[in-house]
Amino acid sequence: MATYIVTGGTGFLGRHTIERLLERDPSAQVHVLVRPASLSKFERLADRWPDRDRVHALVGDLTEPDLGLETAPPAADHVLHLGAVYDLTAGDEQASTNVDGTRAVIGLTDRLGATLHHVSSIAVAGDHRGRFTEDDFDLGQGFPTPYHRTKFEAERLVRRSGGQWRVYRPAAVVGSSVTGEMDKVDGPYYFFPALAALATLPSALPIAVPKLGYTNVVPVDFVAAAIVELMLRPGLDGRTFHLVSPAAQPVREIFAALAEAAHAPTPVADLPRAVAAPLLSPPARLRGVRDVALRRMGIPPVLLDHLTLPTRFTADRTREALQDSGIAVPSFRSYADKLWAYWRDNLDPDRARRDDPAGPLVRRHVVITGASSGIGRAAAIATAAKGATVLLLARRADELDAVVSLIRGAGGSAYAYQCDVTDGEAVDRTVKSILTEHGHVDMLVNNAGRSIRRGLYRSTDRLHDFERTMAVNYFGAVRMVLALLPHMRERRFGHIVDISTAGVQARTPRFAAYVASKSALDAFADVAAAETLSDGITFTTIHMPLVRTPMIAPTGQYNAGPAASPEKAAAMVVRALIEKPKRIDVPVGTLAEFGGIFAPRLKDRALSQMYHAFPDSPAARGEADPVDEPAPQPSSPAPKPTGPIASAARLGRRLTRLVPGAHW
Repeated sequence: MATYIVTGGTGFLGRHTIERLLERDPSAQVHVLVRPASLSKFERLADRWPDRDRVHALVGDLTEPDLGLETAPPAADHVLHLGAVYDLTAGDEQASTNVDGTRAVIGLTDRLGATLHHVSSIAVAGDHRGRFTEDDFDLGQGFPTPYHRTKFEAERLVRRSGGQWRVYRPAAVVGSSVTGEMDKVDGPYYFFPALAALATLPSALPIAVPKLGYTNVVPVDFVAAAIVELMLRPGLDGRTFHLVSPAAQPVREIFAALAEAAHAPTPVADLPRAVAAPLLSPPARLRGVRDVALRRMGIPPVLLDHLTLPTRFTADRTREALQDSGIAVPSFRSYADKLWAYWRDNLDPDRARRDDPAGPLVRRHVVITGASSGIGRAAAIATAAKGATVLLLARRADELDAVVSLIRGAGGSAYAYQCDVTDGEAVDRTVKSILTEHGHVDMLVNNAGRSIRRGLYRSTDRLHDFERTMAVNYFGAVRMVLALLPHMRERRFGHIVDISTAGVQARTPRFAAYVASKSALDAFADVAAAETLSDGITFTTIHMPLVRTPMIAPTGQYNAGPAASPEKAAAMVVRALIEKPKRIDVPVGTLAEFGGIFAPRLKDRALSQMYHAFPDSPAARGEADPVDEPAPQPSSPAPKPTGPIASAARLGRRLTRLVPGAHW
């Protein structure tokens, strides 16, 4: 029975190597050095490994003296040192892990009388130009980054130690050639989003790419299998093994294989390297501009500086040692599609923006406020019918539960959360519960609202009307946006629908409190949309017409004009969620807005006539309690207009669609 101590076992390469070791050596007992903060991660990983009982946590820390071991280490035959900071963008701080940590591991190995298996990197070759064999080490090369230097210094410590050792130098490690699995965006993965953008172009489009040079990448399953095989074979102490692609890989071939997997245009010709020179090696005065542009694309500038390798690595000894094992480096083209598919589904920072093939709202999580009645209730039903999971907020729990039951009875997915959007603590608590229980929120519909129809002369002693209207319509909506904004930014996706009113465009008399609150929300959304657009967060403002809901019941027939049905309003909400236009208007609102621009005095006169033609309701005059007013009853649909008037209306709608941002 062999005993192994492994550092870096919870890392990407580490966990693949341990899994392979447990499979190849049925008697192995594996003790993994784990920091206290990573114990929970270790337990989750260990549950995936074969024969969990043979894997044990050894609590310690590479950066601490004597590895910070809390208990005496077990007697071991082999120490596999995988622990290191693998980061071209990191600075000198990684020396404490890569160099000092290696020194501590050597000390432990010596005390145990074990064989040290040190996982180094081809980075030890630094900027050496030309051939670099498995026997080569110090050829006077320079080190372009702290990472290169620390890997060299760590391997030098191993070579100068007096014990038994073997060194493994993998090339750039990418995901599994079998599953495509990768644990983070690193190395070539930084360029995948740019490739995804190219994939929006026709795949048959011929393109030319600069002839940049060569790189070397290998899949994690090959590296793990090769390390374990070479560890278990006798007689290999004091040797170094290159775990690399035997033939240098042109960057163009890597790009072409990934482009084919992404269904993006593939290169058909080379451009001279000079074409890419301003990007790869810009003059000092332009380097800052280039670096800013790269960072905006999510690409660390240092990565572009080391995109290609000046070194060619031989692997003759490694191939000889593995020749009867069946372990060999697969061609990149054979597994590029697996890398791309895994990245697209699990690592693409913009993956939340993609719609489900079954429908644009399928499996979307949509929060709707004021969902117990009216527009919110109808929108929840309609949105759930499109496949979304609707998360419904309102103050009245009984009515919310009724809506949830209705949706679930129809086969939809809905959850109720009692919440008053004017209460900051309640909003924070509710949003936290939603994210805990559902994982994420894709969209928010700010529908909760309060409307007061009362002329100014009857409001001179009722400032509280304005304050309570703002509390719901403006501050409540803003509170919801602010609560969800960090989460949406992290996912790089979110869509917010604000239910506004055509009264904002028309400035309807007797609705000063209501129109002012919705105008404030419109302005907030416009500013927020500009600030959040680069994070994939968008806004739609719906300028609703008068809708037949309980909110307009207190004024009944005193409202000007016919009211739309809640179902029609819900259809506008669904459209906003699917199409995500900047705004959705109705003809009367758009025409009123144009009137305010081109004929402001005439508009004032027209609205003054409306003000006198539709007086304050008895409720506004204090003659009746609003709750005693009967809610308007649904009427049968009016017949669709025909003739010249209908034709003119249709023409008007078509013309208005030409106005940017206006959607009828």
